[in-house]
Amino acid sequence: MAVVSNGTTIIDAGALGASAGAGKLTLIKTLTASSSSTLSFVHGASSVVFDGTYDSYVFKFINMHPATDDVSLLFQVDTGSNTSYNTTITSTRFRTLHGEGGANPLLHYQAGEDEAQTTEFQDIAQEIGADNDQCTGGTLTLFNPSSSVFVKHFIANSQTALGGNYSSSNFTAGYFNTTTALNKVQFKMTSGNIDAGTIKLYGIGG
Repeated sequence: MAVVSNGTTIIDAGALGASAGAGKLTLIKTLTASSSSTLSFVHGASSVVFDGTYDSYVFKFINMHPATDDVSLLFQVDTGSNTSYNTTITSTRFRTLHGEGGANPLLHYQAGEDEAQTTEFQDIAQEIGADNDQCTGGTLTLFNPSSSVFVKHFIANSQTALGGNYSSSNFTAGYFNTTTALNKVQFKMTSGNIDAGTIKLYGIGG
C-alpha cells in the first residue's frame, strides 16, 4: 500500500520515495580555525556551493574561541568577483544574559548591534571570553542565496560564554538588500584572530 502526500508517493511497499530525503542536512565543507584572521566560504572553491543545489545553507560554528578577550563573532557576504564583503544589511537583534552567580538576568533588544542599510559585518555572537574554557557556538541559516529576484534573508542563534563569566544567548535576523546572487560568506572577530574553532557548512534540500 502506498502513502501519497499531495500527489507525491512517500512510501510504496515499504520503500521510501525520493522526496523523503528532502530537508535533510548535507555536509558541504568544514573549516577549522588555527589563529585565523578570517574563515571564508567561496562558491566554486574547495567544493563549496551557494547555487540552486540547495534551498537553504546552514553554518554551524562550534567552540569558536577568540585570541582576544571580549570580542564578537561577525559575518558578511559578497557577490560576483567582489571581495570587499560589504553587502547592505538590514537586521534586528536581541539577547538574554545571566551570570554564573545568578547576577543580572536580562532580556533586551540590542539597538547598537542591529543594522539599518549599512555595509558593516553583522554581529552574531557578542563579548566572547578568551579564557581557556570560553567560546561560542551556534547556527547561521542563509536562505536561497542564489536568487536573482529576492533579497537574501538570514537567521542566526548563538550561545556564548562571556568574558565576565556570563551566559548569553544571541538572536539575530535580517536580510541582505540585494537581488544579486551571493557567492561568498566570511567570518571574523571584531579584533584579533579566531584562535580555534570549527565552522561546518551544510545544504538543505527542498
